Amino acid sequence: MREELKGPKVENVAVAVVMDEIEGEKEFCVYLLNLRNDIMEGIIISSTGYGENTQTGGKIKTSTLRHSLEVLLPNEVAKIEPIMPDLFGLTNEYWVSFWVEETMYDKRFIFPVESISEKKMKYLKHFNKLGVIVK
Repeated sequence: MREELKGPKVENVAVAVVMDEIEGEKEFCVYLLNLRNDIMEGIIISSTGYGENTQTGGKIKTSTLRHSLEVLLPNEVAKIEPIMPDLFGLTNEYWVSFWVEETMYDKRFIFPVESISEKKMKYLKHFNKLGVIVK
């Protein structure tokens, strides 16, 4: 691909899956983190899961969900969506597009198959909870 078509490199933005306990039940949610020193605006997030059925070998693909956020301030986090543990066996992809001033950025954040699990979760200081983060 020609360099001028690639767009600017996305840095200091992350997507995290965080474990929470609500009324004794474990709940997992996906968050967008703005670790930048500037304001992200006009944010659009598309999420989808895909993989293979281990029993039949057939392809699996979830519905594509779309979310939008008007603004995300520096060092702010925003909840994107809950995620069910049934989807941890799939590759989970979050495509994030946003504007900073007059420049548009976009990046795919991918959680490979089985990369989201309680065993792989680490302490995430932004949440003061356990989770998995992709930068």
